[in-house]
Amino acid sequence: MYTLLSGLHEYLTRREEFYVIILGLDNAGKTTLLERIKSTFLGVVGLSPDRIAPTVGLNIGKIDINRARLNFWDLGGQRDLHGIWEKYYSECHAIIFVVDSTDKERIEECKETFEKIITNDEVEGVPILMLANKQDLPNSLKVEEIKEIFNKIALKLGARDSRVLPISALEGTGVRESVDWLFIRIQRNKQNRPPTFK
Repeated sequence: MYTLLSGLHEYLTRREEFYVIILGLDNAGKTTLLERIKSTFLGVVGLSPDRIAPTVGLNIGKIDINRARLNFWDLGGQRDLHGIWEKYYSECHAIIFVVDSTDKERIEECKETFEKIITNDEVEGVPILMLANKQDLPNSLKVEEIKEIFNKIALKLGARDSRVLPISALEGTGVRESVDWLFIRIQRNKQNRPPTFK
């Protein structure tokens, strides 16, 4: 009887878990975004931007939405670390690609990096959210300009869910809307990438 009740309790209290990787070039604002997601959804104060150092390896954050848990893996953006990104592709349910909208000198490098990600077979069908970060700064490229730059690559995304949204990770503008959009896409994609249960 105990086993039956224990199993029933486990079944009723289990939650879906999804994994989202946050990618982009170094200094794009990935860790600032992760800290802002945690502060927005958990109500805790994240690290202040002046205490955020370049990521070596990964940073992890978890939030709960409804009865599901989103696990965020913020991976280092230095060129030397791009090789480890592929190790996370098979387990992810979505990808956030953060673009530094003020770094016009590296936009071609950013475009090439994005193309490598989306053409990898391991991420076939995975929702992709591109975030045009640092929209709070006057010299930033606007979303329309970012879309134009990445337009030819976007054709390679095919029918999968993808979107480009403006954010300021520093100020928090657009962060909630971005996570909400991503969560809906992850839920819709459960047949392609089923959640894990914990």
